[in-house]
Amino acid sequence: MRIITGKAKGLNLKSPKGFKTRPTADRIKESIFNVLSNLIEFENLNIFDMFAGTGALGLEALSRGSKFCTFVDNETSSIIKDNVNRAHFQDFSEIIGGDVFKFLNHTNKIYDLIFCDPPYNIGLWQSALKKIDEKNILSINGYMIVEHGIDENFFEQLFNLEFLRKLEYGKTTAIEIFKRKELI
Repeated sequence: MRIITGKAKGLNLKSPKGFKTRPTADRIKESIFNVLSNLIEFENLNIFDMFAGTGALGLEALSRGSKFCTFVDNETSSIIKDNVNRAHFQDFSEIIGGDVFKFLNHTNKIYDLIFCDPPYNIGLWQSALKKIDEKNILSINGYMIVEHGIDENFFEQLFNLEFLRKLEYGKTTAIEIFKRKELI
């Protein structure tokens, strides 16, 4: 697992041992960023990498010129900190070791791009999507990228987010892209 392009291009990222964390594969990450680069400019974006794992998605955005990234994960904050330091992005990062939902309940920050990559098949991404929609912490015309198991679905109505696109990778992984609606 590595940073694909930008200031930290080629940096190999550390991953935790064992099977608790499932880092986004480089080919999927590259596909996500190819889609995103057709939608947004990365410069000066505020990023939120929730269920951050290794921090790979937020670090890729920082490498491409984003302004700041908040990483939140309840188990891997030391791995994220190590990867942030190795990429020399300490001044552009905030690492929070704790529960994503507690963070969401208390934050008032607004983000331009949110990555959500929780463990599959336990309902976390659906709960996170609903909370993001309720709290309005995604900027107008901001994007949310959700990685989840291919068989997982979301059926509730969203008021501030609109579904744009679903990408499927093999038999296990789906990526969904949501955009914050413009105010009417």
